[in-house]
Amino acid sequence: MELTAKISNYYENLRKKNIETHEKRVEEIYKKIPEVREIDGLIRDIALRASIEQIKNPNQDKSIEQSEKIYTLKLKKMEFLEKEGYPRDYLEEIYTCKDCLDTGINEDNEKCHCLKKLIVSELYDMSSISYMLDKENFDKFDLNVFSEKVYEEFNMSPRENMKNILAISKSFINNFDEKNDVNLLLWGPTGQGKTFLLNCIASELIKKDIIVIYQTAYEILKTIEDRKFKNIDDDKYNLYFESDLLIVDDLGIELVNSFTTSEIFNIINTRLLRGKKTLISTNLSPKELSETYTDRVFSRVFQKFVPIRFFGPDLRWQ
Repeated sequence: MELTAKISNYYENLRKKNIETHEKRVEEIYKKIPEVREIDGLIRDIALRASIEQIKNPNQDKSIEQSEKIYTLKLKKMEFLEKEGYPRDYLEEIYTCKDCLDTGINEDNEKCHCLKKLIVSELYDMSSISYMLDKENFDKFDLNVFSEKVYEEFNMSPRENMKNILAISKSFINNFDEKNDVNLLLWGPTGQGKTFLLNCIASELIKKDIIVIYQTAYEILKTIEDRKFKNIDDDKYNLYFESDLLIVDDLGIELVNSFTTSEIFNIINTRLLRGKKTLISTNLSPKELSETYTDRVFSRVFQKFVPIRFFGPDLRWQ
C-alpha cells in the first residue's frame, strides 16, 4: 500500500505542477498578446454554440463546419505566438508523458511504460539497490583483482575467464533489444564477482531506460508469500513477469520446497514463453540445481540459459 500511495501522489503532484505551469503560460500570453485571449474566447463561443445547436437540432450535423472554424482560429493563434518568438504549441496542455497523459494508464488500459519505470525506481530506492549500482558498475570493475594463475581443470586463469565473461556480458547488453533467447546463468562459488557483474549489467541497461527488476531468490519468495497470504505487493509481483529484464541473484539460498520451486520457476518459465530475458546467479552447480529443483523442472527451464562458470580464489579476501 505504501508503494501504491506514493505512486498515486507522484502522478497527482505531476498533473498539478503541469496545470499550474500551463495556467501561468496562458496568463503570460494573454498579457503580452491580447489577440490570443480574443481568439480563445471565439473558440469557446463556437464550441458552446455547437453544443446548444446539437441539443436543439440533434439531426443536423454541423460539426465539420465548426471544426474548420476552430482549426482556422488555432492556426491564427499559433501565428501570433510564433511572431512573438514562442513555440507554436506553447499554450497546449502540458503532459510529462503523452502516452498516458500523466495518469500511469495508457489508452489500452494497461500500465504505461512511465509507471513501470517509476515502480522499478521506487523499488530500487526502497531496497537501497540504487546505492549499490553507484558503487558496482563497469567504471569500478577491475580485472586486476582476478588471479593470473592458470587452473589446469579449465586450462585458463580466472582473469582470462573473466575477460571472456565480460565479452559475453557486454554482448548481452549491446544486443538486448534483439529478439533472441539469450538468458545467462552465472554459477560458481561465493566470492567470485557474480553479484558485482549483475550490478554492472543492471546499471548499463537502466541507463538505456530498460525496465530491470533485480531481486534475490529469497526476496522473490517473500513477495510471492506476501501476495498469496497477505494480499499485498501486487505491483512488484507483476513486474517479475512484465519487466524487460529480471535478475535473480543467489538462487538456491531460499527455503526450497514444492511451493517455492513451483512459484519461482513459474515466473522464469512464463518469462521464457513471453520472450522476456532473465539473468540468474547461483552458488550451486547445474548438477546441484537439477537435484535441488528436480531434474524435470531444471531441464525444461534451463535449456534456455547459457551457463557461465566462475572460478578462482575468494575475491572477498583480496
